[in-house]
Amino acid sequence: MFTQKFLRTSDSWSLLIVRVTVGGVILVHGLQKLGVIGDGNWSGTMGFLTGMGIPSIVAALVILGESVGAASLILGFLSRFCALGIGIIMLGAIMLVHAKNGFSAGNGGYEMHLLIIGMCAAIAVAGGGKWSVDRVIVK
Repeated sequence: MFTQKFLRTSDSWSLLIVRVTVGGVILVHGLQKLGVIGDGNWSGTMGFLTGMGIPSIVAALVILGESVGAASLILGFLSRFCALGIGIIMLGAIMLVHAKNGFSAGNGGYEMHLLIIGMCAAIAVAGGGKWSVDRVIVK
């Protein structure tokens, strides 16, 4: 019963668009942190995050949330859970890195992070929408 409610979603195109957009944007960051694209890698990202005082388990969850969680969000699998996780990661990024730079994204601020949080909140409330694995599972 809980699983049915947790995975239930509408056949909304809007949720599909938001889900794929958030997942795609965050996935790029996750792949950078894994070293799949760009110059980053797992150990370098872990060192950076733990160097900021973040516990290693939380740092690992950030990397997994931005990679596996974002890919899962694109597919619409566990959409609410993944959106909630990504929203929490963005909130942490604001508090630990971007708040000191102010609102403007051009100054390294938190403007875009707030947009991601808002979009994640919509998915967390309404589900993954059209063409989501969640929707297929519930049916």
